[in-house]
Amino acid sequence: MDSSRLLRTSGAVIATAALLISGCALEDSAPSASAAARPQARGDGHAWGYSPAAGAIDTVRSRTGLAAPLAPLPKALPSALRHYYAQKLAWHACGSAGFECASLTAPLDYDRPREGDDIRLAVSRKKATGPGVHLGSLMVNPGGPGGSAVNYLQQYAGVGYPAAVRARYDMVGMDPRGVAASEPVTCLTNAEMDAYTQVDQTPDDATEVDELVGAYRKFADSCAARTGRLLAHVSTVDAARDMDILRAALGDEKLTYVGASYGTFLGATYAGLFPSRVGHMVLDGALDPSLDSERINLDQTAGFQTAFTAFVQDCLKRKDCPLTPAANVAAAGDRLSALFKQLDAHPIQAGKTRRLTESLATTGVISAMYDEAAWGLLRRALGAAQRGDGAQLLRLSDAYYERDGKGAYTNLMFANAAVNCLDLPPAFHDPDDVREALPEFRKASPVFGASLAWSALTCGYWSLPAAGRPHRIPARGAAPILVVGTTRDPATPYPWARSLASQLDSGRLLTYDGDGHTAYTRGSRCIDTAINDYLLTTTPPPAAQKCS
Repeated sequence: MDSSRLLRTSGAVIATAALLISGCALEDSAPSASAAARPQARGDGHAWGYSPAAGAIDTVRSRTGLAAPLAPLPKALPSALRHYYAQKLAWHACGSAGFECASLTAPLDYDRPREGDDIRLAVSRKKATGPGVHLGSLMVNPGGPGGSAVNYLQQYAGVGYPAAVRARYDMVGMDPRGVAASEPVTCLTNAEMDAYTQVDQTPDDATEVDELVGAYRKFADSCAARTGRLLAHVSTVDAARDMDILRAALGDEKLTYVGASYGTFLGATYAGLFPSRVGHMVLDGALDPSLDSERINLDQTAGFQTAFTAFVQDCLKRKDCPLTPAANVAAAGDRLSALFKQLDAHPIQAGKTRRLTESLATTGVISAMYDEAAWGLLRRALGAAQRGDGAQLLRLSDAYYERDGKGAYTNLMFANAAVNCLDLPPAFHDPDDVREALPEFRKASPVFGASLAWSALTCGYWSLPAAGRPHRIPARGAAPILVVGTTRDPATPYPWARSLASQLDSGRLLTYDGDGHTAYTRGSRCIDTAINDYLLTTTPPPAAQKCS
């Protein structure tokens, strides 16, 4: 996907969860996303003026038929890769009690593997606690691209996944190449990133358009200059091939995997490349690999409008709703848009040294759309912003960007752009492309459409051409793969899960009829039981099972 915002990830889910858990949403400094406990889902309802479900389904039908299938790699291991597959991991204690860490060696370039170009990838595990028969390793990925699987493992999956699953599996996370502790992509300094997040993403005139384009150019140029050769080798295909080396190093004949959000694309790509090595695979909050960048951005724009609708419908029932006296969703959207316009002209104070701009406020609202548990925070933040205090809304934005209280950013946004821009051609190449698409984006979301359309211009100025194209993933010969879709998911719309399940020869769709991003461990006993049974017994749920 082609966006400067983090829309293909559960990272925003994790980060906003940190605010909920920390209980310090009113303070001046934001907690690091590493403090988060687990990915939580966001809420949504039905967008007005646009039917994301129907529109996306029609697109899926037409484009899936046109997209070429992802071809599997040969089963025979190339001689140049054998020593990578034969490596032994040297584990050592790290992080919290019970966790171990190691480094995995992988080639920088799979087409031309050379030991002098090797990269080292960060891996962590927590061994099965028992009782019960040991079932091998369960690899997890929280999404992104750019989310740290090591942090996710140590802060949630390794302690928060169902006890029955942790008893039988060694829980494993590996930061994908370019992410966190695995040869991280490097772009802007912290001060430069602060400036970048404040650039006006709803330009009103030619000068503001030039400023936005300049920011995208600087971002891209900085990534190329500070990352070097690695930047051309951080695609999802590269990361999936790394996963197969890790599988072998762990001693597993087949891969067992749970991926969320972008992690579903990573997992599905693995299945497409290595179908015979798929064991149990859960793809929760699925992406559709057959869609191009513009369609992905448009569908997500509609999804966030859907989430905003659900927030408003809940808000208008409450005494502290800052969007009253609006009588309906459209009027509430107008009130929020008016607030954004005011902030565009006159940013407000947010803590002692910072100010809340329109761009930061928009990001803060989007951050809360992932999880209905964050709606209370958002109501208070919007109310405070209306009174001239932007600190709470800024904290939501900081959590989304993974900016800590000292002003330091993780490399999440850098890796996000690097992988997205390599995986697919850009949604737009220049401002004229955006202007042409603006009516459709505004139709999809009167509140967020313009901002998300302009943010989709990011990859138009990337220094490298895209290596990937939209494609179908049949993964013929793979064991049953469980695809989980939430009917009102804002970030990965439900039709994407339907499409991926239909593309996979062994795909089995599990539906959660509810709000928010992803479904596993979010409170639905039906969903958790179905997934746990699949992981522990190899029996997938019945075809087309629905849960609420």
